[in-house]
Amino acid sequence: MLKRPVPSLAFDRESAHADALGASFDGQGTNFALFSAHATRVELCLFDDSGKVETHRLVLPAMEGGIWHGYLPGVGPGQVYGYRVHGPYAPAEGHRFNPNKLLLDPYARELRGEIVWDNALHGYVLEDQDDDTPDLRDSAAFMPKGVVVDPDFDWEADRALRHRWQDTFVYEAHVRGLTMRHPGVPEDDRGTFQGLAAQPVIDHIKSLGVSAIELLPVHAFANDRFLVEKDLSNYWGYNTLSFFAPQARYLRTGTIREVKEAVRRFHAAGIEVILDVVYNHTCEGNEKGTTLSYRGIDNASYYLLSPEDKRHSYDTTGTGNTLNVAHPMVLRMVLDSLRYWVQVMHVDGFRFDLASTLGRESTGFEREGAFFAAVRQDPILSTVKLIAEPWDVGEGGYQVGGFPWPFREWNDKFRDDTRGFWRKDQGLVPAMSERLMGSPVQFRHSHRPATSSVNFLAAHDGFTLWDTVSYNDKHNEANGEDNRDGHNNNLSDNMGIEGPTEDERVNESRERRARAMLATLLLSQGVPMLLAGDEMGQSQDGNNNAYAQDNEITWIDWSQPRQGLLSAVRDLAAFRHEARLARLRFASPLGEGVGDGPVARWLHPEGREMSDADWHDAGLPLFGVDLFLPGGPRLLILLNAGDEAVFTMPEGSWRLRIDTARETVACDEEAGAETTIDWQSVQVFWCMDAPEPTSEDEDGEPEAAEA
Repeated sequence: MLKRPVPSLAFDRESAHADALGASFDGQGTNFALFSAHATRVELCLFDDSGKVETHRLVLPAMEGGIWHGYLPGVGPGQVYGYRVHGPYAPAEGHRFNPNKLLLDPYARELRGEIVWDNALHGYVLEDQDDDTPDLRDSAAFMPKGVVVDPDFDWEADRALRHRWQDTFVYEAHVRGLTMRHPGVPEDDRGTFQGLAAQPVIDHIKSLGVSAIELLPVHAFANDRFLVEKDLSNYWGYNTLSFFAPQARYLRTGTIREVKEAVRRFHAAGIEVILDVVYNHTCEGNEKGTTLSYRGIDNASYYLLSPEDKRHSYDTTGTGNTLNVAHPMVLRMVLDSLRYWVQVMHVDGFRFDLASTLGRESTGFEREGAFFAAVRQDPILSTVKLIAEPWDVGEGGYQVGGFPWPFREWNDKFRDDTRGFWRKDQGLVPAMSERLMGSPVQFRHSHRPATSSVNFLAAHDGFTLWDTVSYNDKHNEANGEDNRDGHNNNLSDNMGIEGPTEDERVNESRERRARAMLATLLLSQGVPMLLAGDEMGQSQDGNNNAYAQDNEITWIDWSQPRQGLLSAVRDLAAFRHEARLARLRFASPLGEGVGDGPVARWLHPEGREMSDADWHDAGLPLFGVDLFLPGGPRLLILLNAGDEAVFTMPEGSWRLRIDTARETVACDEEAGAETTIDWQSVQVFWCMDAPEPTSEDEDGEPEAAEA
């Protein structure tokens, strides 16, 4: 395999092409192509295997349509490279070219080295805080470089799994957090894709009934300088450096083959792989930030700039900059990245961080904007799982329910209302009825299905489930910001004691409430998402903003799982699958059924249908739903956030199948005319008079849009 350039290295002008960006190896040589609309010259810099010694500096010989390109015979996989881009240094005009700065190829598939923080990484003289004066120091020694990769890999007939949304159960996890303390993962593999794909890890995830693992960012990202100087690190990874290359730290072998092998192993286990991706901003920060790649390649094209003063970045993300996806070549880069991860790396879908930013047009958020239109018409991307985090920090950024099909959306309303209901906040029965049915107020429009809502109790950002029942207040002291960071609206309840306790009464109460919340998640319409570790009672010591904690605060402790929670997740997921509970159509009230969609009848504890007065009874802690599932069972789901109570059963022959008041929630007992439901618990009954579920499922199109 070709690896090194020969001393007489020269471009072959006849073989160069501008149709594929990045470094493309064809078996004989490598084509290099970089987009910069405002550059005057682009130099390709080649380095030795260590990435420390620059061996060649060559001017790319051709440019068309703003794409600078050249073909080098004899250069192949393993070649380390970067760019120097010439052009005007004119901050007032939005241009910040500085050829003294080595720049990472935005399309690099693999990286060599990591950022070493030094003032030379800034395009201007940082010490003087004068961005009108370009910094003349060479930054190459402090920069990671791109690596030409070998595209060959034997996928052994691997293919995308394409689980239906009705059958999807998502598990949000971190490559390092999931594996760093796992006793079944070899120590040298921990924190890497090789460890992630270890059989004990896959076996655990599969045992939960999970159908998809959603990984926090694995695209190469920067460890922020201010964190490194505090002996912390960017653990979550929401600070992207490269949209194509995986984080080098996550590769034990150092090559992208390791990612492909991990995806192949998950697929063999029937588990989809979804990536959390950050296309709204990069790690370069605002105009006072670093020059690592995009800013030095073409600042005015890659970033949104202030319309009043192009010297400044326009920030809707709270990170300093906003990627300009309205620019056709920036949009192409994002789409090329997405297609690369689907077609080359075989991932099954994406969760888009701060996705409202991707829909921002000149008039604000636009659900029919260029990015969404491009994805929806793309024959590759429109077929994979697409999940939006439906907000950003800009004006009008909160857009839950505002995204177009086929996007699904994280639903923080489900999290907040479920937490509030189970901590006994009053007046939440109407809201909980909405959440159980897939939040139709938000999502039942524009032909959207009942699987549009991704429901969750906890995610990486905020309290874990166990901390939600163990702390009243955040405890973020370890972040070094005097506990000022992180939000204060946790909707949590410590059950009488702040933090860990040996009081068995309190621990029993916490586990009881946690099981009830897990049941709410897995019995609701929509798509359930579980934060990794919540099935075992993982705590972050009350830290609700653990973005900088790459340590035992965030690493999952596998040594003492709370077996009651673990078995509850498994039993509830199995029941959800058995009953084929999730449906494409939203449920309709009894007597108003639409086609073959589910029908719901809401019941008061006295066994009668809920009246208007009942819905407005703020002190009502117990209610039920009699749910008719076409082609499936008739279920009665009872939620009791209060004390022990009696519920009058509706007509029918019922069997109790789920009771979260028990350590083992799955059961099979005949019910009488009344049932006693314990405090802070959920019960589910199966009507034996209704027909058993058949293999034929309701999978028709959602009903027409409503006004």
